[in-house]
Amino acid sequence: MKLTFRLIFSLFLGITIVVAIFSYIQITDERDRLQGEIERRSIILAETLKESIVTLIETGQFDRLNRILEKFGSRERLKGVAVFDALGNVISSNSSLKSQISKPPVEVINALAEKSPKSKFIKIDKEKLYIYVTPLFSEAFEEEYLIGALAFFQDSSYIDIRVKELWKQNLIRLLALTISIVAVSIIVIKWNIKAPIVRMAEWLKELRKGNINNPPSDIYVKGDILAPLVKEVTSLIKTLSMIKAKAEEEERLRATSNSLWNAEKLKEFIREELGNKKLYILSNREPYMHVRDGEQIKCIVPPGGLVTALDPVMKACDGVWIAHGAGEADREVVDRDDKIKVPPERPSYTLKRIWLTKEEEKRYYYGFSNEGLWPLCHITYVRPIFRKDDWIEYQRVNEKFANALLDEIKEESSPLVLVQDYHLALVPLLIKQKRPDAKIALFWHIPWPNPEVFGICPWAREILIGMLAANLIGFHIQFYCNNFLDTVDRFLESKIDWEHFSIERRGHVTTVRPFPISVSIEDFAFDSHNKDEIRKKLLKELGIKADYIAVGVDRIDYTKGILERFLGIERFLEKYPEFVGKFSFIQFGSPSRTHIKQYREIMEAVEELADKINWKFQGNSYKPIIFLKGHYPHSKIIPFYKIADVCMVTSLHDGMNLVAKEFVASKDDNSGMLILSQFAGASREFKDAIIINPYDIESLADAIYEALTMDEEEKREKMARMRAYIIERNIYRWIRDIIVALVSV
Repeated sequence: MKLTFRLIFSLFLGITIVVAIFSYIQITDERDRLQGEIERRSIILAETLKESIVTLIETGQFDRLNRILEKFGSRERLKGVAVFDALGNVISSNSSLKSQISKPPVEVINALAEKSPKSKFIKIDKEKLYIYVTPLFSEAFEEEYLIGALAFFQDSSYIDIRVKELWKQNLIRLLALTISIVAVSIIVIKWNIKAPIVRMAEWLKELRKGNINNPPSDIYVKGDILAPLVKEVTSLIKTLSMIKAKAEEEERLRATSNSLWNAEKLKEFIREELGNKKLYILSNREPYMHVRDGEQIKCIVPPGGLVTALDPVMKACDGVWIAHGAGEADREVVDRDDKIKVPPERPSYTLKRIWLTKEEEKRYYYGFSNEGLWPLCHITYVRPIFRKDDWIEYQRVNEKFANALLDEIKEESSPLVLVQDYHLALVPLLIKQKRPDAKIALFWHIPWPNPEVFGICPWAREILIGMLAANLIGFHIQFYCNNFLDTVDRFLESKIDWEHFSIERRGHVTTVRPFPISVSIEDFAFDSHNKDEIRKKLLKELGIKADYIAVGVDRIDYTKGILERFLGIERFLEKYPEFVGKFSFIQFGSPSRTHIKQYREIMEAVEELADKINWKFQGNSYKPIIFLKGHYPHSKIIPFYKIADVCMVTSLHDGMNLVAKEFVASKDDNSGMLILSQFAGASREFKDAIIINPYDIESLADAIYEALTMDEEEKREKMARMRAYIIERNIYRWIRDIIVALVSV
């Protein structure tokens, strides 16, 4: 009731103000019009009589003058006419006016003095009159001279009467308008707002009972007024659905997981779940690359989180990994089917290589994938570039990968396919068109932006259509899943089930799930008993002395926040000078995508900033930053993880960032501390890390200080919790969860 009263009062007040303003304008215009009408009428009368009056005065015919004035003075709305001599004395006037002008009005005196017409609204005996005075001139002696003035007195009271009538009419209109608008508003509110709110309240009541259903469709039909409420409630539904789905998934996992997952258990699970089926993985980057080392050919592991994560999985199960052969000696070691068993020391699965021309690599990989999709999804203020030729080549290369897989699965029914990352977004559709029985999972390893950002891509719909051919789409965290469903909802006609996180389009259902990728803790096992000796040896090799060691491991990429990290270290040493000479940061930097301008620029900027900081603080046997540029295998990096007091992950935007998990996995003595960007997916899991905003250099400096000065017992407790999380949710459980989800859809 109070709301209704406030609404009625607000409407009345608003309408009153508007009507009052327009009424004032209308009445002012009407008053001006009526006053102008009096003035014009007076001028016309003056021009009509002036010549005759002058003649009568000159000839002394005052009787006739009196008769003329009596005649004109009886006209409608004309109170009277008077003639004055040059001194302002009354010569003649009509009878009704004589008693009211015993002395000349001021306007007459002014008109005679200035020899020009004068007019004004005046009051005479409480009557409102309009006086118009025009001087009279004689030309009897061929020289114009003033002989008097002619004055008209017009009744102007009718103007006030007209103004009062207008105010009265507008007041009546105001009341009628207010009643009408209030009545219509109440009806509109009742039909278009109250009813949907009642239905929404019923819906929320069901939610409270645990019945998570989609909102009633007519809530959205009623217009934009409920849009903010609907948006917030829809967000609530997504959150509740996520919580419910996650709880169900955790319950299911607890029911099926009696022990921690490892390579042997995964192998047994795949054998029981898939029988003789192989696992097929498609990715742009290959897990092993063959390069020349003088006269010899050696096998190296390319940098990148995807290879780190998936290689242990493929070692645990016999499968086929299809990837681009980018090594200079890759062609020399494969068989006639472009295959080779890997890893070389203990062959466990098959690597099939795809060959790309320089033009294909330039446009598909460096162009569309890494100058277009990569900056688009990471939102780090690098403008994405989309070219039609790049898009055409992207489609052709995706088709090349799809055809390579189709050749491999010719003899297998319902093959299980894992497509990796943004380079191959069209592959699921290309496979499904020829093998609808294939079960396909697409895992998107980088962030998924909101619909407004993804809409920048000219071929956004085509990419979504290609992806939705998969049976299962995986992202690292729930936030990216929500963004993806919002994007599909924006660009494609489809049915979205927020409770089960699925999308139905043209009869095909795609399930969308978060699968936080992880690492195998066994791959980071290292003897920590001689940690001090290893520390001394490594620092000696680097030619430095330091009491505190921090480490960072990254591809040289503008999304990794390396420049911000270095600036944070510089500010830390400025702010806490007691650590100068004691603290050194070791940055492993793997050059990447150097064909792209932004990557060459970030490489130069990183090296330049490292030199600047070192020049500022370095001394004998001391350098604050040691920048190790190159491709380093994990066997070289793991010892540095072991001895490091701090690991810094300062990504400006990252899908997960496995460096954070690698560092934690390597700390079997629970030492050290992790500084982790809030914009990395890993921050959703590692709540015990020191979470920072990499753009806030001051806070980054403070985070380094906190990590170095934190109580050792507190460090061990935090690291123990993070390690327990990785041990339970390792890479084997990750792939197990994907396979279970894929088989079950």
